[in-house]
Amino acid sequence: MRHTESLALHERSTGRRCDGLGSGRLVKTQPSPLRSTLRLMRDGEGQPDHQTQVAEAVQRYWGFDALRPLQAEAIAAGIAHRDSLVVMPTGGGKSLCYQVPPVIAGRMDLVVSPLISLMKDQVDGLLACGYPAACLHSGMDAAERRDAERQIRDKACRLVFVAPERLISEQFQSWIEPLGIRAIAVDEAHCISHWGHDFRPEYRRLAELRDRFPDMSMHAFTATATPRVRDDIVTQLRLENPVVMVGRFDRPNLVYRIVPRTDVSRQVLDVVRRHPREAIIVYCITRKETETLAAMLAGHGIQAASYHAGMEPHDRKTTQEAFSQERLDVVVATVAFGMGIDRSNVRCVIHAAMPKSVEHYQQETGRAGRDGLEAECILFYSAADFMRWENLLRKSAQETDDPDETIAPQLVLLRHMQRICSGLRCRHEALSDYFGQPYDTPDCGACDVCMGEVTGMTDGMVTAQKILSCVVRAGQRFGVGHIVDILTGANTEQIRSFGHDELSTYSLLDDMPSKVVQNLIYQLVDHGMLERTPGDRPILQLSSKGAEVLRGERDVRLREPMAPKAKRTVHDTQSWEGVDRELFERLRAVRRDIARKRSVPAYIVFGDATLRHMAQIKPDTLDAMRTVHGIGDRKLAAFGQAFLDAVTIYLHEHNAF
Repeated sequence: MRHTESLALHERSTGRRCDGLGSGRLVKTQPSPLRSTLRLMRDGEGQPDHQTQVAEAVQRYWGFDALRPLQAEAIAAGIAHRDSLVVMPTGGGKSLCYQVPPVIAGRMDLVVSPLISLMKDQVDGLLACGYPAACLHSGMDAAERRDAERQIRDKACRLVFVAPERLISEQFQSWIEPLGIRAIAVDEAHCISHWGHDFRPEYRRLAELRDRFPDMSMHAFTATATPRVRDDIVTQLRLENPVVMVGRFDRPNLVYRIVPRTDVSRQVLDVVRRHPREAIIVYCITRKETETLAAMLAGHGIQAASYHAGMEPHDRKTTQEAFSQERLDVVVATVAFGMGIDRSNVRCVIHAAMPKSVEHYQQETGRAGRDGLEAECILFYSAADFMRWENLLRKSAQETDDPDETIAPQLVLLRHMQRICSGLRCRHEALSDYFGQPYDTPDCGACDVCMGEVTGMTDGMVTAQKILSCVVRAGQRFGVGHIVDILTGANTEQIRSFGHDELSTYSLLDDMPSKVVQNLIYQLVDHGMLERTPGDRPILQLSSKGAEVLRGERDVRLREPMAPKAKRTVHDTQSWEGVDRELFERLRAVRRDIARKRSVPAYIVFGDATLRHMAQIKPDTLDAMRTVHGIGDRKLAAFGQAFLDAVTIYLHEHNAF
């Protein structure tokens, strides 16, 4: 048995995570108060205790009085100059793990970041906290680049953000060599693995740095990585005896719903309307779909815009900035949108179709509720999504040297996502299980399955038999659209020419909308009762399982395609407990105004969790404002008075003094 497999068995039996592929040392995943001991680990030897310095730095820059699970251990590994792999869910606080060590160690570290927008937003956020940071990227003008290079040469920064393409260049490596860089943090490290998602070949070349800078420690960070991907990251980056820390993948503040797709425009509109004035991302497969849905939402008076890679760079930047600064509520996008968005208060992520992997789904839904507050993630699914993705992937693979080898791992990932969508088990449990973690809560209370929103058709067996019989009576020579027309009693030339208006199954389901019947057919495909032939014009054929259903020898459960009204969760109710919502909206307006004047995303000023806490305790002095979660020294000095004035005016208006 491989050592990593034996560790995995040990983890399942003990509920603890082993910290290294070879060390066997355990890293627990419960919350870490700053007063707890931060043990620095290198080759098993004890190191100086920096807990006081860490506590002071985290409070001074970020206004936090506690660390999240695994942050203490990850920070300790960074300070100790030991290779590490840190896997935390989106919103779990990965960035703090590489931001704190250089402050404590008094050094300058590099951060590898895949997107310009991502590194720019991180630097803006750090500077707002008073943290010295800089970035180098192709979007900078000459003056900005010279200023950043001067700061880096003078070692006036603690973190320097660069793209992988820049870091692997000989010119850049020669330039930084005299600066004594001792550590590199690789963000979005899943990009290095063929078995991950968003694979980028230039990430694989980062291992070359080990030859030129042998004394440099390397720290990999990612939000989504299966055990296989984690092993690949360790191998490809040539991490030496790394501390491997894997947090809980489960996001209890997210409510997952997977709903049969019938009329996607109406369904998306309904969800958007239950999140008024809140940040929402809608993901589509194609560029055209983003434009169509965005136009539909705008036509209903919703502030919405599309975003995709085919847009002009200026237009993409305008949309992204409007969303970040809370001047735009809804972005309808392809997967090109999201990785560079660090907005913490996205309250809803909608998938208009199935994403192509569970990793993509976890990453994209992970953009909701990064502030730890409640958020909804809803996916409108049809079995047709699998076939659509498969066709796209096969066409793309044809452009490679070895199409079969290229597409094989992608189809594996696609089938995993299909099983998540078609299954009827707790969504939190299914996701945790995929990433190799047990989920012991019998009722999550935060998904459509556990909240009783998934309902089966009362006459599902009879309906399934009608559909299967129609496929057989039509000769198993037609596609989904024609079968739908027969069942709904459509009067088309094709129906008449084949004499299918004379079939006994003609108009058997004429009381259902055609899109609902189509969804039911695809459910039968998912269940393996029907099969579709390959090619551009697939036809439906009865499977052996379908034949058993027709004979009444096998049961089948069909989901009611019409989704019930979404329920509020316990987390939603508790997160607003004691919060004055009117004051909260006032504070949001103050935040927007400050962000606009400073030309920074609104979340850089304060996150929603900070504003909710402020609207709950209603501080009446700057000293009281200091006790609000997420307000450090620099932000108190920069923004404290403006928010204090807003609270004071509100209290006077409501005679609350």
